[in-house]
Amino acid sequence: MEPVSIASSAVQIDLNISTWTARKLDRKVSEEIDGTKKANTRAGNYNKHLLAGTKQLKDIQSLTGEIRNWHIKQTLPWSDNGTRLLPMSNFFKYKEQLNEYQHQFDTMVDQLVLDYPQLISLSAYNLGELFDVNDYPPAEHIRSKFNLSYTIIPVPEAGDFRVDISNDIREELKEQYEDAYQQKVETAMSSAWSRLHTTLENMVKKLADPRWDEEDVKNPQVYDSFVGHGMELTSLLTSLNITNDSDLEQARVGLEQALAGVQPDMIKNQPYVREKLLKDVQSIKDLL
Repeated sequence: MEPVSIASSAVQIDLNISTWTARKLDRKVSEEIDGTKKANTRAGNYNKHLLAGTKQLKDIQSLTGEIRNWHIKQTLPWSDNGTRLLPMSNFFKYKEQLNEYQHQFDTMVDQLVLDYPQLISLSAYNLGELFDVNDYPPAEHIRSKFNLSYTIIPVPEAGDFRVDISNDIREELKEQYEDAYQQKVETAMSSAWSRLHTTLENMVKKLADPRWDEEDVKNPQVYDSFVGHGMELTSLLTSLNITNDSDLEQARVGLEQALAGVQPDMIKNQPYVREKLLKDVQSIKDLL
């Protein structure tokens, strides 16, 4: 079977984010703890948080976690080294949001560098006897410890294997390459299917909760995200369906139609809305 080529429908993307850990091994304290606990060998290490009691670095780390989670959600798996697949239909929306994240990241890092002398003074107070001014890099070195960048690489054409070797070996390597390429495509699509299946499964579990029908029992909580996440997924799957899988598109449309016009309060207060949504979602799930 000829491998499916997605060279024109997606690109490979490497997103690289690094931050300063602001942690320092304190060998003296580590030895003191080992001695206090009568350990005969180095049993552990004590790492100081150099900016203890301050929030600027925590805020940057929280932002990077948000960016990583967003990146995973917007892309599909492709290689073992962390390279992801970004559908071209989602490229400009992805790039726009990434630019916004880049601005937030740079602004927060610049502010941390600007506040760095004050943060050291505050840490001196918070760390007490653990404070050592020699643990702190110069302010001009701090900025280089933060990075948010990305690299975009074209997806090669399926079957495009050119190397200067004998024909029989070339054909063997080409076949191996095509098999690996097809496996990557299948893994990427499996991720899209898995997201849909997990969402449907969670929705069915919530909507079929027996507590809905029990008197004098607190009903299950239905938050805005219950509907919001489902609608967000239907939008994402429009882009993540890189092979134009008709079954995935049918399931996506089905979920989109099932959620259309439904609000969390309707699920909580109108049993017929909840029962219809359960029936619709369950029917989509049964087809997977």
